[in-house]
Amino acid sequence: MNEPSGEDKAPPAVSVVIVAYNSGATLGRCVAALAAQTFADFELLIVNNDSPQREADPAAANLPGARVIEAGGNLGFAAGVNLGAREARGRWLVLLNPDAYPDPDWLEELMAASRRRPQVLSFTSRQLMAQDRHVLDGLGDVMSAPAIPYRGGYLTPDPGDTPEGEVFSPCGAAMMVDRTLFLRLGGLDESFFCYCEDVDFGYRLQLAGEPTLLVPDAVIAHEGSASSGGPKSDFAVFHGVRNRFWVLIKNTPALLLPVVLPLHLLAFAVVSLRPQNRPLLSVTWRGFTAALAGLGPVWTSRRRTQAQRRASALQIARAMTWNPKDLSGRRAVIRPLRPSRRGAP
Repeated sequence: MNEPSGEDKAPPAVSVVIVAYNSGATLGRCVAALAAQTFADFELLIVNNDSPQREADPAAANLPGARVIEAGGNLGFAAGVNLGAREARGRWLVLLNPDAYPDPDWLEELMAASRRRPQVLSFTSRQLMAQDRHVLDGLGDVMSAPAIPYRGGYLTPDPGDTPEGEVFSPCGAAMMVDRTLFLRLGGLDESFFCYCEDVDFGYRLQLAGEPTLLVPDAVIAHEGSASSGGPKSDFAVFHGVRNRFWVLIKNTPALLLPVVLPLHLLAFAVVSLRPQNRPLLSVTWRGFTAALAGLGPVWTSRRRTQAQRRASALQIARAMTWNPKDLSGRRAVIRPLRPSRRGAP
């Protein structure tokens, strides 16, 4: 982008949305990586969630035409993304975490995939650990039988020869989705605030019959939880526990619920009582009780979500993994792209 985009100019092909909060240590590097992209037909919107570090404006100055949107408070990741999506002008909406650093051809590879697969409206990236690019941060998100989602291949060696294929859900750290579809599905669920809101959205894509394609040549390096104290912080554990349960209740088809719910409760108990997790039992329990306390609005949301469902319970079951070794080993689950289920009963 050589100059700012105005309302009188043709909209860009892509709108990149970054939500900034306590990301002063990483946001500048993230924007610098965007400035080096080989694909230039994009706009950057940085949603400033009232970050005390005031990093949004200095970072935006490094990319001509970037816009800073003032949220007026810490709205959380989900509401921040939705605010950016409403202000965006591109056909494609790209979500990028402020601690994610895309390779120069990242956007070019995502756009090439959208041309190769015109029936697909959701794409996700190969994510490597920023600290060691030989280790995976994730190959899309996987939904296990107990409704405990995980990033495929997380903390395992990067195989390097990953096939392009369908995954359960895009990871919100580096994904691209048709903006009209994103808005039609209601965007990210703002009640989640932070964590698992991307999995919830990905599940709704599944229910709508919309596949997500992993584009292994679209690569980012990701720090992970850089602005929330790390994956084992009280904040991350509380929201992770609460929001995973909400994803299950809100999205699981009725025919699968009697199977998935007991498996979730059993897996939750087993994982919580592992020696390394016992120091977190107090915050884990707080997250679970908060999940139960919030079930009223979630059940209302469930009725709306299920009424719009186009995929069958069997199709959803096939998109999940039922092998317990996949969850314990965080195995990536990538399948050949199936025909669109758009319009299925």
